[in-house]
Amino acid sequence: MAKWHKAVAEDGFQKTFRFAHRRKEIAIFRLEDGIFATDNSCSHEYSPLCEGMIVDGDVYCPKHGSRFDIRTGAVKDFPATRPVKTYEVKVEDGFVWVKA
Repeated sequence: MAKWHKAVAEDGFQKTFRFAHRRKEIAIFRLEDGIFATDNSCSHEYSPLCEGMIVDGDVYCPKHGSRFDIRTGAVKDFPATRPVKTYEVKVEDGFVWVKA
């Protein structure tokens, strides 16, 4: 069962943050309309999405350019064909919490 984990202070990052929990890496993104979280690894081939370029709510994989919707995890451009997992996020008492 997924549990809430304190990931980072809300003011502790500007655009992206890499959160490691056990064997899982989660990318946390700050967009104009909120804070969102996805798997940190591109579904095409390992590459950390937290290092990718963010444009209009999408993150581009820094390795091969696959594009993912940060809010839904949906693939928006090849070579990836599988979405990335997204996670529930909440901001409470000045901290970003991720349900994983």
